[in-house]
Amino acid sequence: MTDPSSVVYLADHTLLLALPALIPAVIVAAVVIGIAVRDRRRGDDDEETVASSDDGEGV
Repeated sequence: MTDPSSVVYLADHTLLLALPALIPAVIVAAVVIGIAVRDRRRGDDDEETVASSDDGEGV
């Protein structure tokens, strides 16, 4: 068996390799969540203006 003092641990670069994929994914998710939150805060005002401007002519 190998003597514990002669064991060499190799570096694990998993996080280093994953960061280029994770950072853009986090940015895209933050933008989508930000747009969804902003849209939810507006409420149903947009639907009322569309419904009131449609007077039914041209059907």
